[in-house]
Amino acid sequence: MSGQIRFGVQLWLEEYRYSELKSVWRRIEELGFDSAWLYDHFYPMSNETSWSILEPWTVLPLLAEETSTLRLGILVTCNSYRHPPILAKIAATADIVSNGRLEFAIGTGWFKREYDAYGIPFPDARTRIEQLDEAVEIIKKIWVEEKVSFEGKHYRVRDLISYPKPIQKPHPPIWIGGSGSLLLKVTAKHTDYANFVSCTPEEYREKLKILRKRCEEVERNFDEIVKTWHGYMFIVEDEEELRRKAQRFKEESNIDLIKEMTLNHFLETTISGTPEQCIEKMKKLIDIGVSYFIPYFPYSRDLKSQEIFMEEIVPEIRKHKP
Repeated sequence: MSGQIRFGVQLWLEEYRYSELKSVWRRIEELGFDSAWLYDHFYPMSNETSWSILEPWTVLPLLAEETSTLRLGILVTCNSYRHPPILAKIAATADIVSNGRLEFAIGTGWFKREYDAYGIPFPDARTRIEQLDEAVEIIKKIWVEEKVSFEGKHYRVRDLISYPKPIQKPHPPIWIGGSGSLLLKVTAKHTDYANFVSCTPEEYREKLKILRKRCEEVERNFDEIVKTWHGYMFIVEDEEELRRKAQRFKEESNIDLIKEMTLNHFLETTISGTPEQCIEKMKKLIDIGVSYFIPYFPYSRDLKSQEIFMEEIVPEIRKHKP
């Protein structure tokens, strides 16, 4: 599954009205991105944005109608928020409506404040990982088999028939987001893409070592799994602007992990700086094994950073030979 470096972009639903989101989606395709992604949250990620958040799986098929080549997905779907057989039906529908352009990304879920507000049980991390493992197995079966029965610790289905099947065969590409040691065993078993979030190059390298070991344990070819980077990207003119924007982002964040980081550590987990500095950090990640980048650009509702990324950074990255 190797090949040229690919580029997606994540958009936060809280930042756009629906009419804006449609035009932005079209512009993302025009700029040449390979994929565009929403997130799976009902509460805002920043206390300076909006509580007006559309449900992403409802919106995604509608946005697919705005484009013709752009691949699309939710980065990442929270397994806890939808019963897996229902999610299989929802995702198959999105793949059909988009004419086979769905990327199916899923994770255990983490935003406890959101779980609590909606009354969704929030078990411990090990249990959520077990649930994810069973969920992906069920979903894959529903997508490819005529009749499915499954009896697990957390989920069960009996003689389930679900049509139509997704357009993509054998099924839409599966991504798992997250990087804990236990979770990476689920990644090794099931996925086409391993999505690591907000890692420094050194952290990314260590996570790949664990993934390789997990692949050996389940007899999976490590090289079959595409390695992706998702995180924050600030494209700026100088160090002063970078630190100002990053500090503001930290202070406004509703994500405890980001708020608790030092500014320097937070910046180390991002791809940030002038276009030239961003290029150098991306090259380091490519040399480690990354072949797909999906940044989120804070404070770029006007898509200026996305334009600089595709017009100034991506052409240089495509010249790089790891």
